[in-house]
Amino acid sequence: MPCMNNGTGTMTVKMYHDDRYRIIPTRIHTGGSIGLHPQTSGDDLNYILSGTGKAICDGVEEELYAGVLHLCPKGSSHTIINTGSDDLVMLTLVAAR
Repeated sequence: MPCMNNGTGTMTVKMYHDDRYRIIPTRIHTGGSIGLHPQTSGDDLNYILSGTGKAICDGVEEELYAGVLHLCPKGSSHTIINTGSDDLVMLTLVAAR
């Protein structure tokens, strides 16, 4: 998938969803990002499995690496950027409320 939410580069994404949840295994390839976007459907939880990056949520920057859980609450806006030389691999869960 190229340029998700007007981001940069490419990523590999699979989405599993029903009316209550979205489970999204994501691999942001080197140099890629998810563009800044509002979180409208529910809280967005991103658990980092490997790689390095940064998230910016409502202007606050957070370093991402294996074991970190980035939370972007419903109503906030965020972007996720791969800053490393390897893929940034994460598992995202969005619970609709």
